[in-house]
Amino acid sequence: MFQIGDNIVYPMHGAGIIEAIEEKEFSGKKQQYYVIKMSISNMQVMIPAHKILSSNIRPVSDILALKHLMHIFHHGESDQLLPWKQRYKINTDKMKTGEIQKGAEVVRDLMRMKKEKALNTSEKRMLEHAHEFLISELEVMEGITEHEIKSFSQG
Repeated sequence: MFQIGDNIVYPMHGAGIIEAIEEKEFSGKKQQYYVIKMSISNMQVMIPAHKILSSNIRPVSDILALKHLMHIFHHGESDQLLPWKQRYKINTDKMKTGEIQKGAEVVRDLMRMKKEKALNTSEKRMLEHAHEFLISELEVMEGITEHEIKSFSQG
């Protein structure tokens, strides 16, 4: 499915690169593992090949998705005002999908809220993480410009 050298996105971890596909033995059972170097944490993750699909790991979005993403980020409607606990759960669920569009929606909505009032500690942390994940993917996207990446730092 994935090859060594592929840029991928791992939900809740951001972008990474597949460094190796190795066979390891645990409890007397040999399995193939994808070895992934995560760009944000600089950590190495090993995922069994048979779990790669259920982990929601996906290829990095392509440049064609960028225009749609930019439109959603700058012009899309934010969710109506909900109590922060409900909003936090919705945003967490969006982040867990690993979809770049959902992550961009979380960043957009929290940045808009931050302009109106101070975010609580949990939402500040979520905004930081969501923004970090979004930027980590944008940075490895083929053909994206520095200006386009920076446009996701303003609401």
